Amino acid sequence: MIAMVKKTYQVTITAEKKTAKAFLSNQRISLKNSTEMCREIKGKRVNKAEVFANNIIAHKEFLPLRTYNRKVAHRKGDAKSGVKSGRYPENVCKVFLKLFDVVKANADFKGLDAENLLIIHAFASHGHKRYSSQSKGRVGGKRRVRKSTHIEVVVREVPQ
Repeated sequence: MIAMVKKTYQVTITAEKKTAKAFLSNQRISLKNSTEMCREIKGKRVNKAEVFANNIIAHKEFLPLRTYNRKVAHRKGDAKSGVKSGRYPENVCKVFLKLFDVVKANADFKGLDAENLLIIHAFASHGHKRYSSQSKGRVGGKRRVRKSTHIEVVVREVPQ
C-alpha cells in the first residue's frame, strides 16, 4: 500500500516572488496541538515564532489552548491569547522548529532575506493513519491508530 502524501497548499498566493512555502507530511505529532500552534504563530515573524517554540520546550512559556482546552489546567502568569489554560507540547515544537528551518532555507534559495520573514499562513491537517493491533491473546484484538499530521507554512518577506 502506498502512503498518500500531501501535495497542495490550502491557500493560493498571488505574489509568488516575495513568498516562500514549506510543508512536512505525516509527522508523528498531535493534530490538536498543531492546530493551536498554527493559530498562535500566524502573523508573527519566523524569528519570534522560533523563540516562542524554544520557550515552550524549556517550559518558560505555554501554548495557549483556545479550542482544545477540556480538562486543561491554568498556567502561571498572565493570560495569552485570551486564555490561561495551556500545555507544553515539546514534540510539536521540535517539528515546527524543523519546519521553520525548511521554510528559511526555501526563502534563502529564492533570494529572500531569511531574517525578515512573516508567517502569513499556517495550517495543520490529518496525515496518513497507521494502524497496529494489540492482540492480548484474543482472535479479534484491539485496533490502534497512530497520530499523523501534515503541516504547511507560507511566509512573506517584509521590510525591516
